Amino acid sequence: MLHVWGRRTSSNVQALMWCIGELGLPFVRTDVGHKYGGNDTPEFLAMNPNGTVPVLRDGDGSEAGPPIWETGAIMRYLCNRYAPEAFWPRDPEARAQVDIWAEWAKINVTLGFTAPIFWRVVRTAPDRRDAAAITAAITALARAFDIAERQLETRDYMCGPHLTLADIQFGHVLFRYYDIDIVRPSHPAIQRYYERLSARPAFCEHVMVSYADLQVT
Repeated sequence: MLHVWGRRTSSNVQALMWCIGELGLPFVRTDVGHKYGGNDTPEFLAMNPNGTVPVLRDGDGSEAGPPIWETGAIMRYLCNRYAPEAFWPRDPEARAQVDIWAEWAKINVTLGFTAPIFWRVVRTAPDRRDAAAITAAITALARAFDIAERQLETRDYMCGPHLTLADIQFGHVLFRYYDIDIVRPSHPAIQRYYERLSARPAFCEHVMVSYADLQVT
């Protein structure tokens, strides 16, 4: 049994939970962080000194493994231990191709969207929003999306016909990207890709989650 600490509205937790859902692994999740607190307690900091979510332990009671933190590290652990070949290839060269796109998405898409756009639109009061900064961030993100667009014009998922870890890292921001009130450049292949993701039960359950608790009005 996996034990996950982290609130449902955390985008990092959503990526991890989507991964767990796709791998069909049993889990329990404890809400930690934001309105739930608990991430500054001695017990939590003993697991993750950064006080951030998610944190995962694999196993029950005295059989549980050590705490694992940092979302990408957690998901790679799960992939190495539990994922099928199509999701996380065993061949080092094939796996590197998945890993390239997973890292690319984390650095260029997640970091380019979450704070520069989502926080400025959703987690900032309307009278304090910087419209010019939001527009500039959308323009910058569009350059990364142009790369993903070309990748997805010829395949269903980022690395081919099957969903992989690369799709978790790229796709988990798309619900919020398409849901918030912004002007989005046209990326028809990404739009079709998002529609495919939206048909996956694990994506619906763990990523298409209301972020109303995060909104500042």
